Amino acid sequence: DGVIEVLSTNGDTHLGGDDFDQKIMNWMISEFKRQEGVDLSGDKMALQRLKEAAEKAKKELSSATTTNINLPFITATSEGPKHFDMNLTRAKFDELTHDLVEMTTVPVQNALKDAGITASELGQVLLVGGSTRIPAVQEKVKQLTGKEPSKNLNPDECVALGACIQGGKLAGDAGAGEILLLDVTPLSLSIETMGGVATRLIERNTTIPTKKSQIFSTAADNQTAVDINVVQGERQFARDNKSLGQFRLDGIPPARRGVPQIEVTFDIDANGIVNVSAKDLGTGKEQHITITSGSNMSDAEIDRAVKEAAEYEAQDKKRKEAIDAKNDADSFVFQTEKALEEVGDKLDPSDKANVEAELNNLKELANKADAENMTEEQVVELKAAQEKAMQSAQKLFEKMYENAQAGAQGAGAGPDMSNMNMGGMSGNAGSSGSSYGDDVVDGDYKEV
Repeated sequence: DGVIEVLSTNGDTHLGGDDFDQKIMNWMISEFKRQEGVDLSGDKMALQRLKEAAEKAKKELSSATTTNINLPFITATSEGPKHFDMNLTRAKFDELTHDLVEMTTVPVQNALKDAGITASELGQVLLVGGSTRIPAVQEKVKQLTGKEPSKNLNPDECVALGACIQGGKLAGDAGAGEILLLDVTPLSLSIETMGGVATRLIERNTTIPTKKSQIFSTAADNQTAVDINVVQGERQFARDNKSLGQFRLDGIPPARRGVPQIEVTFDIDANGIVNVSAKDLGTGKEQHITITSGSNMSDAEIDRAVKEAAEYEAQDKKRKEAIDAKNDADSFVFQTEKALEEVGDKLDPSDKANVEAELNNLKELANKADAENMTEEQVVELKAAQEKAMQSAQKLFEKMYENAQAGAQGAGAGPDMSNMNMGGMSGNAGSSGSSYGDDVVDGDYKEV
């Protein structure tokens, strides 16, 4: 139907044809030193000739089982000139480059995993890039996918042809044909929220164009401005990812934390250009930033970001759990203190005293906690204290619901709030007990 949808992208930007050439070069230097007692690794002119010969040998071994490497007058000693003349077989080449071929396994597996399909669901496997002419690489592809790779395309030209077609489509050139390419985002896009957490709005490998919005709120009372930090990467914390840009939304009317509703929207067009906007739903005031393709990460940076995310996953998860625990505790303290102000006088004195005692204990633990350096025992203790405080505060929130329902019925308007969802009672929400929903997240923004 002319629609080509990219399900996932993956690769190793540090692996390519030069690595195969280097393996042959290392073998040539080692063999020449063994036979002639001369080390060519310090001779720049000889190294250039070896590099050219290695690339030529690699290409010849794609169609032949052996090749002769002949370099007259490669160097000279006191005994006279030395000539390089050796045979390299395909079997030896495969042995030298076995580890490089094995390195293709992980990107293939990750691409399938990110796309949500298995190798058996593949319709066709295309070979792209000159190094795919190497028989060992083709055999590895067949082993990984269970399919004979197609050789109908010229692997040196197909990427350039695809880029031409996509460029023509984006430019509106009729000559590009009736083809629609749906690309994907190479890395996740997030904004920085309370505790330095990178809160994702658009996940990696999301088909573009795409648009996603989420409601956030303020982290402090009477906060009149928020700074939006847009980051790209797979790490759990903003500081470990790449910042693509920052902007400020000011003019927010002073209010208690969690009351303002700030809608952050990510909009990525077909060109990969990212438009990020922040809108105060109370005043309608809005600010935005446009991030062009030039601001995006290179293939090498994308590859490094994915590898670092996998490498530090356990460490980041533990750190995020500690920050979430502290944020949850702070949010719960705020919600409960607000409820005590509103309906605390309607509670039995002993119940109120119990709530205050548990709340003070939780507040003390939260104030002492350093989210960056909390131990697992401290996280468990903080969560247990919050759970205990939540149990003791159940009657308080029941009174709050009753009070809200009675007020709505007395006014003769408004919905039945007996099932009102307390967004912010769990997780990072900051809805102050209003019906903003569970997707309201405290923002760690500067007050100005």
